[in-house]
Amino acid sequence: MLARTVYTLLLYLLVPLLMLRLAARGVRYHGYFKRWGERFGLTPVLDGKPSLWVHAASVGEVNAVIPLVETLLARYPDYPLLLTTITPTGSARVKQVFGNRVVHVYLPYDLPGAVRRFLKRSRPLLGIIVETELWPNLYIACAATGIPLLIANARLSERSMRGYQIVPGRRLIRRTLREVAYVAAQSPADAARFCELGASPERVQVVGNLKFDMPPPLAAQRTGINLRDAWGEQRLVWIAASTHEPEEQPVLLAHLQILQHIPDALLLVAPRHPERFRAVEHAASVLGLRVATRSADRCANYSTQCFIIDTMGELMNFYGAADLAFVGGSLVPIGGHNVLEPAALGCPVLVGPHTFNFADITDSLLSAKAAERLTESAALAPTVLALLQNQAQRQAMSKAAIKISEVGRGALDRTLQKIAGLLRARSGLPESADQTIAAGR
Repeated sequence: MLARTVYTLLLYLLVPLLMLRLAARGVRYHGYFKRWGERFGLTPVLDGKPSLWVHAASVGEVNAVIPLVETLLARYPDYPLLLTTITPTGSARVKQVFGNRVVHVYLPYDLPGAVRRFLKRSRPLLGIIVETELWPNLYIACAATGIPLLIANARLSERSMRGYQIVPGRRLIRRTLREVAYVAAQSPADAARFCELGASPERVQVVGNLKFDMPPPLAAQRTGINLRDAWGEQRLVWIAASTHEPEEQPVLLAHLQILQHIPDALLLVAPRHPERFRAVEHAASVLGLRVATRSADRCANYSTQCFIIDTMGELMNFYGAADLAFVGGSLVPIGGHNVLEPAALGCPVLVGPHTFNFADITDSLLSAKAAERLTESAALAPTVLALLQNQAQRQAMSKAAIKISEVGRGALDRTLQKIAGLLRARSGLPESADQTIAAGR
């Protein structure tokens, strides 16, 4: 197929640039310097039984599949579970959550040789790809070796679909999706887009969003209470979570305006990328804010005005301590980040105009009045101030957010049923494996 040949040739030509990009990012975040061999399929050889393979690109996808992975570990303990990511932050999150209970490697670049080495060494019985990761050579190689692929928590924004439809890539993506055994779509809109790109309609089903099935965040609520005790229980606190560089300065400037009306207000900032931690701390200090950080100070105190969350995997704890959450990646055309995490904790949500990555969930929260949308960064300060000063509105938003979170559950069971069916067909596992939800879920 000509399109695949051209695609592969371009990838080979881009390899030097990919390595330079890893090195450049490694200057700011040293994890990018490590384990380069895995990017070319030189992964550890998994002996014994074939593996169950789950691919989650980065932190958000890893968080989304925690309940799924926990259930697979409990239900199929004899099969090694291989969890691949693309980013070092995703790798760190895997280690933090699962430790040595899973095998982690980086997914190789989509080069035929690298893909063959990866599949030969990892020997997957089944591949579970999370959300939107379409790699033609990987998918076609899996089909050629009889490895069924399931796209779990599948989502495809209108913007992403337009990108995939560019000629000549359209035919290659259609061929790629024809190799997928099952698409477990988050919403009817996602299902329709996958079918339009080329997935077989009989293999696409709307199962819902796995992020609704995260375990009840009781630990985060308890930790949130302890955090508030440390910095002052009565203080009004807002969090800017998963922020990107163009959003961070407006957030800090907004807090300066808020302090003029609420002098003891506290801002928590959790930059999306670790390489931004020090830059945000510096920017806040330059503006005259009294700054503390999670890594150096562990907790804010009564005098702290801005607290930088410069650690990974703790965001839920701080959502549990906040009165209001602005979820980043939405004031700029990134597409937004996970609004369900604060909603599940009853934390009212603010988003910017760009939420195409979580369009359906965001729309549900907006319709239920559990969230508000900002049209521009200039609206951040007055909107946050108004909500911080209106406890009744925050409480109403909180109740609505929790209700949306509870209603949306069930995607996990539906996804697990399909996984069990594919595994039975592939390995001869007994049907009784479908019937029992593992206690470790």
